[in-house]
Amino acid sequence: MQDNQLPLLIDSHAHLDGDKFANDLDETVTRATANGISHILTIGCDLESSANSIAVAEKYEHIFAAVGVHPHDATEINDATLAQLKTMLAHPKVVALGEIGLDYYRDHSPREIQRSAFRQQIQLARKVGKPIIVHDRDAHEEVIQILKEENAAEVGGVLHCFSGDLNMAKQCLKLGFYLSFTGTITYPKNEEIREIIRELPIERMLVETDSPYLSPQKFRGKRNEPAYVRYTAEKMAEIKGLTIDDVARITSRNCHDLFGIGSVDQSGKIAYQIRNSLYLNITNRCTNSCIFCAKFSNFIIKGHELKLDHEPSVSEVKQAIGDPTRYAEIVFCGYGEPLLRLDLIKEISRWLKDQGVSVRINSDGQGNLVYGRNILPELTGLVDAISISLNAPDAENYHHLCHSTFGAEQSYQAVKDFLQQAAQYIPEVIATAVTYPGVDIAACEQVARELGVKFKARKYIKVE
Repeated sequence: MQDNQLPLLIDSHAHLDGDKFANDLDETVTRATANGISHILTIGCDLESSANSIAVAEKYEHIFAAVGVHPHDATEINDATLAQLKTMLAHPKVVALGEIGLDYYRDHSPREIQRSAFRQQIQLARKVGKPIIVHDRDAHEEVIQILKEENAAEVGGVLHCFSGDLNMAKQCLKLGFYLSFTGTITYPKNEEIREIIRELPIERMLVETDSPYLSPQKFRGKRNEPAYVRYTAEKMAEIKGLTIDDVARITSRNCHDLFGIGSVDQSGKIAYQIRNSLYLNITNRCTNSCIFCAKFSNFIIKGHELKLDHEPSVSEVKQAIGDPTRYAEIVFCGYGEPLLRLDLIKEISRWLKDQGVSVRINSDGQGNLVYGRNILPELTGLVDAISISLNAPDAENYHHLCHSTFGAEQSYQAVKDFLQQAAQYIPEVIATAVTYPGVDIAACEQVARELGVKFKARKYIKVE
């Protein structure tokens, strides 16, 4: 039985078809479910294991399969093999073609044959419209080259058990691929891979066990199994400064988007939790159209769908919050400018302060322009902290980045005035700037210092 207190995770890569699980597969699957593993993807490496993976997926409702020929077995690829794979790919529980790729570490198959098998299977994936699961060991440059030349971005996929460097990781993301990580990220000496996780967006990451291989540090030397994917997720949460709930939600959504496994809530979220804070999404309107704003590609943030079908009422916001004392703070943020709904903010904030809850606002700082008056006194005693997007050291660069409806000079000066005046009414005032390419962060910090407020750089991570 599953522990309902555990956030649900997906093991996106396991090998449950082999001898290692022959004697206790049912028990292994039961342990995974008890540890909050909602779905498992079991992976084929040749025709036999692919067929066996399908059989495992047929036996368990929440297990799905991928079929393909691993580079170790690349000599198996011929027209007949490809025809069999095509038939397997039509099975309703087969969600991907894999694992396929190159392995120049063991070289069990001649490299030219590996390359040919890789290319032919990518071509097959494109024909049937299924994503691919890529094995890459000591063949980084050629893997990227073949993915590009074969237009693998058309179907997308994942670099499983990612072992490349940061440059390769960025190239994978540019191709629209995901990166998947195993228990190796828990190994003490594996700092390089942890740095890659630190630098790249979790919105393009999956977690996996690669069972029965690559057990996390706690079980190193023992057989790995899907239940242990939680240790990888916990380490990822630590690296990214998130909670295990955040990692579970985000990576499960990523699996759904890539493989169609599981389900996600597609309705717009009014209140959404990240770490120990609850964020309120009360409008999608904004006075800026910032070139780095993620909502111009989608409305998903940390696994939450934030596209509203209407602007919520006070009662709807309260209902979405529930018991506010459960959270470290309540933040008016979302995918829009919250101060466009000033009256709602004031009413909700009074309700929150009556319960001793900390309140923060993330704003573009143009509220006084919107209302034609100084609105800051109206927030006195209602707001504990406000973060205001400065984003540039001068009006010209501000307008280039933010495209305010109020124009360059007026909007930038209004932001600076808002920052300076806010300190009279709100205990903590922070100017922020996104580390978008070309933004002079040091100069932005100098402007904040001259205005007498704190400064925080917000890391820009592009999600391809």
